[in-house]
Amino acid sequence: MSPQSQQRPQRQPIPKLGPRMTRQRTAVVETLRDIDKFASAKVIHRALEDRGEKVGLTTVYRTLQSLSDIDAVDVLQTPDGETLYRYCLTDHHHHHLVCTKCGRSEEVEGGPIEKWAELVAARYGYELVAHDAEVYGICRACQAASA
Repeated sequence: MSPQSQQRPQRQPIPKLGPRMTRQRTAVVETLRDIDKFASAKVIHRALEDRGEKVGLTTVYRTLQSLSDIDAVDVLQTPDGETLYRYCLTDHHHHHLVCTKCGRSEEVEGGPIEKWAELVAARYGYELVAHDAEVYGICRACQAASA
């Protein structure tokens, strides 16, 4: 075993790459895992450049869209319309609690939101096929930094 491989902990394999396991796709997902919060395509692209990865911004956008299509990334829209991405940690349906200052997020169960969505759809004669609910606030660390 080389000295480098002894120093680095083994990372878990990336299970959600989809059918096309390209070098660029792997680099985008690994970068997303390291960022560990919602980030824009431009921020992800900058992080890739900082790592020495040769991935164009257009490729980042295309990769994020294809990862979104297979639910390998979580996607949310900010109030000002910007699309943010985060590596999806779980396979089951969930929502997010997002800090509006630092971007940190927590995956949370929907609880009453799930029942509410079903009731609203049924009340109006719809078949519920999907829903999104994101909760925004300021995390403890940002609250403490502001105090």
